[in-house]
Amino acid sequence: MSEENCDVLIVGGGPTGLLLAALLARRGGDVLVLERRTAPAEHSRAIGLHPPALAALRDVGLERAAVEAGAPIRCGRARSRGRELGEVRFARAWPGRPFVLALPQSRTEALLADRLAAVAPDALRRGWEVTGLRELGGGVEVTARRADGNGADEQPGDQATHATGNSTMAATVAATHEEAAVFRARVVVGADGARSTVRDLLGIDTTGVEHRDTYLMGDLADPDGAGEDRDAIIHLEPGGVVESFPLPGARRRWVVHSGRAGLPRRSPELLTALIQQRTGTRLDPTTTSMISPFTVRRRTARRLLTERCVLLGDAAHEVSPIGGQGITLGWLDVLDVAPLLQRAASDPRPLPEQAAWRRLARRWRRRTLVAGLLGHANTALGRPLPAPLAGLRTVAVGIALRTPLRHLMAWTYSMGWGLRI
Repeated sequence: MSEENCDVLIVGGGPTGLLLAALLARRGGDVLVLERRTAPAEHSRAIGLHPPALAALRDVGLERAAVEAGAPIRCGRARSRGRELGEVRFARAWPGRPFVLALPQSRTEALLADRLAAVAPDALRRGWEVTGLRELGGGVEVTARRADGNGADEQPGDQATHATGNSTMAATVAATHEEAAVFRARVVVGADGARSTVRDLLGIDTTGVEHRDTYLMGDLADPDGAGEDRDAIIHLEPGGVVESFPLPGARRRWVVHSGRAGLPRRSPELLTALIQQRTGTRLDPTTTSMISPFTVRRRTARRLLTERCVLLGDAAHEVSPIGGQGITLGWLDVLDVAPLLQRAASDPRPLPEQAAWRRLARRWRRRTLVAGLLGHANTALGRPLPAPLAGLRTVAVGIALRTPLRHLMAWTYSMGWGLRI
C-alpha cells in the first residue's frame, strides 16, 4: 500500500474542488485532489456562472477563456401566453460583468483541470475512491483505492434517488479490490457532491426539504441560431413554467415543469411536445444532445467543520437547480476558505476552536439560507396554476418588470447578494 503526504487533500474533482485546488496551487500550496471518476464529465448538470463566479475565475486566470467559450446572457425576458411581460438586464447590477455566463459544467471543469495541470501537474488523481477517513492529532488519514471506472456522472435526475446513495456507495467500495493507498493531510476538504462520501465517513447528517415538483430538461438546437446577443426566456404559463437559456454552439437549454406526480419519461419527444403546447415553439427532438428529468430539494449538512475537515459545495449545501446557483455558491465558499486553508496547514488546532473558521461557517449558513429561499421562490413561481390565478401571476410579474423593482430582481438573480453576506 502506497503512502503520500500533503497539506490539503481535496476529495472531489468537480467545479468546487478544482477551483480550490487551482487557487491553492497558484499560491504555492501543497494540494492533492482525489476524484472518483476516471475520465472527465461528458454531460453538464449546471451551466450558469454568475458575475461572482467570473470574479473567482479571474483569480485563477481563467475569466477571459471562460467568457470566450461561453454564451453571455445579458437579458432575461418574461413571457406569458405569447405576450411579453418585461425584462431584466444585468448591466446596472454589474457594470464590469453585465451578464450571466452560460457555460456547460463539463467545459468549466476542463478549463479548471487544465489550469491545475499547468501549475501542479500531479495534483489531480483520477480514478481514486475514498474508503476510509481518520482524524488524528493535527491531521487526517484518508484511505482510498482505485475506482472501477464505472463512476458515471450524477445527473440532475439523480436528486430523486439520493436516499439510496449510501448503500450504492458501500456496494461499490465492497466490490472494488484493486490498488489501495493512504494519504495523510493537514486538512481534508470534502467537495465530493450531494452524495458526499467524506460527509458520510464523518457521520454528518443533513437536514432540509424536498418538493414534489418535477422537471424535464434538455439541450437542443436553437431555432434562432447563434446570434451574438441571445436572451434567457421564461414562459410563465398556466400549465407550468418553460425556461430556455442560450448555450454555446447555437444550442439552447430548455427546462419544463412537468408536474408533481413523479418523474417524467426521459423523452425528447415529450419535452418538445410540452414546449410546443405551452409556448407554440416547434423544436426538432432529433437535435437533443442531453435530456434529464429531475426533482427539487434543499439539503444542508448539520456540521460544516470537524476537527480537521471541512465540507464545501454540494457536500455542504444542496440547493434547487432552478436558478442555477449551485456552482457560484460553491465558488463563493472557495474564495472564503482558501486563505484559511493556507494558514491551517501550519496550525494544528482543531478548526472549530478557531474564531475565523466559526465566523466562516456562520457566513456560509446565511448564504445557503438565502440561496435556498430564492430557489423555493423560483419553484413556487413556476408551478402550474388555474387560469384565474395564472392571470394574476402574469399581471403581478408584468407590473414588477415595469418598475424599479426589476433592477433589484436583476441583482438578485445574478447573485449580487452573495458578496454582501
